[in-house]
Parts: sequence; structure tokens; C-alpha cells
Amino acid sequence: MRRSMRGLPPKLHDIAYEPGLVVPAADGSPLLTDHYFPLDDGDFPTLLVRSPYGRGFPWAPMYGVLLAEQGFHVVLQSCRGTGGSGGDFHLWRNEAADGQAAVAWLRQQPWFSGVLGTIGPSYLGYVQWALAMDPPRELRAMVVQIGMHDPHGFFHPGGAFALENALVVAMGLTTQHRGVPSFLRATLRLQRHMRKAAADLPLAEAYRPALGGPVPFLDGAMAHPDAGDVHWDGADVGSAAYGLRVPTALIGGWHDVHLDQTLQQYERLRRAGCETALLVGPWSHQSALQQGWPEVFTESLAWLRAHLCGDSSGLRPTRVRVHLPGGQRSWQDLPDWPPARRDRHWYVDTGGTLASRAPEDTTEPLSFRYDPADPTPSLGGALVAGKAAQADNRPLEARNDVLTFTTAPLPEPVTILGPVSAILQISTDTGHADVFARLCDIDPQNRSTNVCDGLRRLQPDEESPATVTVAMSSTAYRFPAGHRIRLQISGGAHPRFARNTGTGEPTATATRLIPVRISLHHPSVLVLPIADEAAAD
Repeated sequence: MRRSMRGLPPKLHDIAYEPGLVVPAADGSPLLTDHYFPLDDGDFPTLLVRSPYGRGFPWAPMYGVLLAEQGFHVVLQSCRGTGGSGGDFHLWRNEAADGQAAVAWLRQQPWFSGVLGTIGPSYLGYVQWALAMDPPRELRAMVVQIGMHDPHGFFHPGGAFALENALVVAMGLTTQHRGVPSFLRATLRLQRHMRKAAADLPLAEAYRPALGGPVPFLDGAMAHPDAGDVHWDGADVGSAAYGLRVPTALIGGWHDVHLDQTLQQYERLRRAGCETALLVGPWSHQSALQQGWPEVFTESLAWLRAHLCGDSSGLRPTRVRVHLPGGQRSWQDLPDWPPARRDRHWYVDTGGTLASRAPEDTTEPLSFRYDPADPTPSLGGALVAGKAAQADNRPLEARNDVLTFTTAPLPEPVTILGPVSAILQISTDTGHADVFARLCDIDPQNRSTNVCDGLRRLQPDEESPATVTVAMSSTAYRFPAGHRIRLQISGGAHPRFARNTGTGEPTATATRLIPVRISLHHPSVLVLPIADEAAAD
């Protein structure tokens, strides 16, 4: 790891570890646990890392070894039903109680000093929020890296089923804890079957060859799109942030699938007056733990040392640090998120332009036909794994089912910091449709690179035309002088999102496909958060 990644700190201690310790879960089920620790005298704080992905690679070197070398006891535990632990895995039902049981076990260990922190990415972040619903008295710090708190929000962003990400996550949760060979075989199987799994109907049956059989939690998520359904009771643990007093560092990526949840966590912690810090880099979900690991680890270690060891020398002076490409300094230190800004509106015009004023002729809408039998493909974007987050969108924009609206070349740079959205006037001929909106940067060679995007599923009872706000996530981005700003509008991004079949049938069981004509009326606008110059320099 040190040979391949620059910026990792030198080790401070030789270490040892105790593998395969048995810790009783809330119901007595055995949870297998590995304990990494420094080979030196003295009290060291403890870090609890609970994972459904096994305790081997990459978690052992990235968390067990590196953090023990820095002077921490690291307790790396397999969630129930995974990695040899007893019981049955459930996506959310047991994590709060099992986390409390792990802390109860720690209290009985002679090496436990009573000073506890938690750390981890993705689902390892979810278990931290579950524990924080009733934070133990020993818990002094949390580091949530590219983590989520709301499973429903992951599976159904904007109202559509996040098909590709859901399949990748299900594959990881069902195989990675069995070891690297099992995980690699499952990855190849999913790649081999992905196209057919996304194209066949009904979806609840079509995905099974790609994952080697049915996955109960995936079936449940697919069959219950409504967040208010009893199926999701207890799943969202984000309310822990409202009253939390445990200092919490949040780390995200501009192309991470959990970015919106990370920023929501930050907003809630700030509102609660909890000490918090935010780092957002130029990363996807996967690259944050690969190319971004030196920055992620440095930020995490500084937070843990400050709040568990009393050493605040590594903390940065500002609450927020974000990566802003294209400026004199890539990393920007900010007092808060989002920073001071003003929203600027660009209006879509019939000639495919984006203008600062609404068009005078607003009589004719712009229309396209979305055919679920030939769905608009996804290209780049916030994916858990695989394809590049940013890509050349020109092949996508050449399709007849994609509308584009573009500014004139910019006379000076435009910097945006904050949430991006499109406020659209939409009508359809069937009432069943999705609207996908994407912000792109067009360089002088006409290459179109995606910056951020979002999807919104329309409701058939909405008025026509309906005012539809498509939240396109948040970003930090600088459009250089001479570049152009583009808004894409289409009817989906498949297989990143399951296609809207056009029938109104449930996504899991739909068997028919009906095309829909989607019309964009005036005034429809792109809303960009223009940064205060002092914040962007």
C-alpha cells in the first residue's frame, strides 16, 4: 500500500492481532471479530469497524493495520450472517442492537480504555449511524466515509429504481465476505449477465441469473418503492444526526452515489450544533478508497487523533474542504457548505440554446419520444463501481431521445458551488415517464463532459404541463472562459436507473413496454449556484 500510494504516514508502532474472536450479538449470535493493536505499553483508544464485506482484503490493511500502526486498538467485526458470523443478514434491522452489543463486549476487555471511535465507508458508515441512534457514553468520534443513512434513498433516488447500483451492491453484500475468489467470480458473472438482466421482464426474475439466484433484501427493496411503506420502518437512521453530540467527520465525492446523503448529514449536524467537518473530493464511490485514499486516510486520522488522543495539530482551519477543478488551487477551504452564492437562471430556447432571458416565443413545446424497448443509455455518472464517473457525452447527445441546450462560449470563467437543479414544465401523452437532467461542460473541441445530474419520476396525476424540479445533486466546478454550459434532458439513463415501462405497472413485476412522448414547455430553466468570488478563490 505504501509503495503504491504516496502520502500515507509512516508507522508509529509495530502491531499484532487476534483473529476470530467471538463476540455475542444482541440475540447471542456469534459475531466473528479481529483485534489489531500496537505492541507498546500504555493506553490506546479503540476504533470499532463493523462490516458485512468480510474482515480480509481490503479492510484488514486499510483499517486494521494502518490504524493500529498509528496507535489505536482496531476491532474489525463481521456483521451477522456475513464473514462467518452467526445469524441471518438483514440490510438494516440488526445493526443498532448488534453495535451496542459490540460496545458492551468492549467494556469487558482489559485493554479497553473507555475511549471509543468509529470509522468506515459505505455500509460501514451506515452501521455508525445506527449506533449513533443511541450513542454509547464512550463514543467520542465518528468518521463516516462515502456513507449512507437511508437505504430507501439509495434504492429509489428520484422515485426510480437504481438498478445497476442495486445489483452491484447486492453482489458485494452476498459474496465479498466469502473471500476474494468468490467475489471475483461473482463480479464476472454480473458483468456477463448485466445486459440481459436489465433488458428482460419481469425485472424481479430477470436479475437472478446475474446474481446466482434470488436476493431477499433486493426483492424487498424493488417491490416497495414508497418510502412510507411499512417495509422500510427503521431503515432510515439519519435522524441520529439531529441531536448528536459526537464529533463527526464526513467524507464524500462529487461523483459518489451517496453524496446527497453525505451533504444531508452535514446539514443536520450543523443544525444540531454538533462539531463536524466535511471533505468532498473529485471521487466516485470506488475511487475515494483507491486514488483518493491518501487524502481520505489523512483527513480521517487527523479527526481521530484530535478527538480520541487530544492532538489537534492535524486539523485544518476551516470546517469544509472541497475539490474545485480548474482553478489556481484545486482544494478550496470554506467556512461552511453550501457557501455564499447567488442562483443564476438559464432559460431553454427552441433553438437549443441556454439564454439569460426567457424566450419571447413560448408557444411550441419541444418534444421527444422515449421508447423503453430502446431506452436512453446511461453514460458515466454516480455509479458504485465500474465505468468512469465522467465521460464524453457526445454519443449520448446524438440520439433523437436526448434534448440539449447550450450557452454561447463564456466570456469569463463561471464557478458554481452548491446544489444544481432544473425547473422544467413537462407534459406527456401517457402520464408515465421519467425525466433525467444533466449538466455538462463543453470544451472548445466540442467534447461534452458530465458534471452532475439527477432523475425524477413523474406521477400520473400531476397536472399537464407540470412544474417538475429535477435536483441534480451538488457540485463544485469551474467552467473556464471559452467553454460552454449545456443542459441535457432525456427520459432516463439505463441501466443506471430501471427504465420506466410506460404502463404504470410496478417496476418489479411489469411485463409490457409502452413508449411515451415527453414535451418540454416554456419557461424551463437551469438553476446554477454561482459562487461568491471570495469563496471560490
